[in-house]
Amino acid sequence: MDAMESDQFARLAYLLLLLAAIVGWVLVEYRRRMGEALRVAVAWGLIFCGVAAGYGLWSDLGSARLPPPQLVSQEGRITVPRAADGHFYLTLQINGQPIRFLADTGASNMVLTRDDAESLGIDPDGLVYLGEAATANGTVRTARVTLPLVELGPYADRDFPAWVNRGEMPGSLLGMDYLRLFRVELAGDEMVLRR
Repeated sequence: MDAMESDQFARLAYLLLLLAAIVGWVLVEYRRRMGEALRVAVAWGLIFCGVAAGYGLWSDLGSARLPPPQLVSQEGRITVPRAADGHFYLTLQINGQPIRFLADTGASNMVLTRDDAESLGIDPDGLVYLGEAATANGTVRTARVTLPLVELGPYADRDFPAWVNRGEMPGSLLGMDYLRLFRVELAGDEMVLRR
């Protein structure tokens, strides 16, 4: 038995002794009132489960926070910190409206969700969905649109082509047709974009 196993065995033995002591105390204390002992045990079990569930929910809420904002230096360098989920998110101004994108180097195009398209004044139901895109969830129909003004920090691009996804998407994607306008570097937990 190596040191790791003997340490684990010692911890298990200690926990079993502690459990035996608690069970012994309960039997002595409640020997004539086992129904009450059972109610107390169930109450403490529910309290423990409630605390554990609350801790798990708190952790989930903490990880669901919005990603940190991108930073623009005076030299025009845009630094994007990695979010808690491991992805990089950028907020672009499209016609003056902020739209949050997931930077996806595996995507070819800028793809808008139906909700983001609506927030830009585009009617998704009035579009003609002639395009197709292969995604991890299968093939989806897309419609081409032209965005009059796309801004990221000090950089502005006019009449930029994008696609509106007909299906459900958790968020808009920023593909390589936009990212290739920049020199993109990944350094640790940061993505740096320069022109």
